[in-house]
Amino acid sequence: MRLKRLRDAGRAPIALTLDGAPVSAQDGDTLLTALLAGGAGHLSPNLFAQEPRAGFCHMGACQDCWVAVDGLGRVRACATPAADGMVVRRL
Repeated sequence: MRLKRLRDAGRAPIALTLDGAPVSAQDGDTLLTALLAGGAGHLSPNLFAQEPRAGFCHMGACQDCWVAVDGLGRVRACATPAADGMVVRRL
């Protein structure tokens, strides 16, 4: 599933990578929003069913959006602001 921007589509563009692939995002996005709007599809397998998940709660309470960011380590994508040049990997 890909998120579609309905508002604030005119914010400054930023670029990051997910598993080596380029992702276009916008300044002010959380990392989760940036990755899903950029076409990531999923971030990690569900801890219990091992099915692809793209975040569940979107507010930092669940365990479905952990990613690794160069220089930051393991972070929750829903609670981490996206920044230009970020290098992100699925765990």
